[in-house]
Amino acid sequence: MKKFGFIGLGIMGNAMALNLVKAGLDVTVWNRNSDKCVDLVAQGAKQGSTPREVAETCDITFTIVSDPAAALAICEGPDGIIAGIGEGRSYIDMSTVDDATSQKISAAITEAGGRFLEAPVSGTKKPAEDGTLIILAAGDKSVYDDALPAFEIMGKMSPYLGEIGQGAKMKLVVNMIMGGMLSIFSEGVSLGLKADLDGEQLLEIIAAGAMANPMFAVKGPMLLAEKYDTSFPLKHMQKDMRLAVDLGDQLDLSLPTAATSNESFKQARKAGYADEDIAAIYKTVK
Repeated sequence: MKKFGFIGLGIMGNAMALNLVKAGLDVTVWNRNSDKCVDLVAQGAKQGSTPREVAETCDITFTIVSDPAAALAICEGPDGIIAGIGEGRSYIDMSTVDDATSQKISAAITEAGGRFLEAPVSGTKKPAEDGTLIILAAGDKSVYDDALPAFEIMGKMSPYLGEIGQGAKMKLVVNMIMGGMLSIFSEGVSLGLKADLDGEQLLEIIAAGAMANPMFAVKGPMLLAEKYDTSFPLKHMQKDMRLAVDLGDQLDLSLPTAATSNESFKQARKAGYADEDIAAIYKTVK
């Protein structure tokens, strides 16, 4: 049986690692805050002392952390992934980062003798818990083939997208669209309520027409109740919007709607809603 490592046990990582453990896989976990390892160890996981140890002792190590800086930090230094990776072992970064960061990590892992795959995920807390994420893999095809059984436990769809960077770009495009949709949805709900429309009827009408989608179905009641239990922290969406706009700049493509939505998320961060759910953008709109 292959040994799997899992680093980063936040909202997403904890649920993803737990699904691997429940499926009977040999899993070693690590998190900067070691308290987050306790429940997983109780369920049958092992606990590594450093990212290096996890990479040294596992055939495939997964990581999902908050941003490019965190993704690089996990890899670097005497206790990092690069120090522990070696011939025959693989590293899969499932964080949402820009393609330049992914390229940098790939080059360092390959130079150290390991194999690398990027595999950012589309989905939030509930899909992570249910094992229905969409995993956007790109890079070393042999790593993809080896990891596919684990991907099928964590997700409902795991397309292989080609060379390094394609997974990162796909994820930024998907999240850019999601952020823009949520921004205009918040404005629409706010306008409807200001105009004395019934909120529940508004959501019913949206759900019955061409705009119906799972995100509106989940976030709509959150907006009306103004309860923002976090499944996707707002600060991470703003980071993804920023990276998408940056990608547009690199490709000389104007993205005015995405740029405006990014400013809305930045306003929400400055207002103190960074750790709340992405739906909390509604607070700054209403």
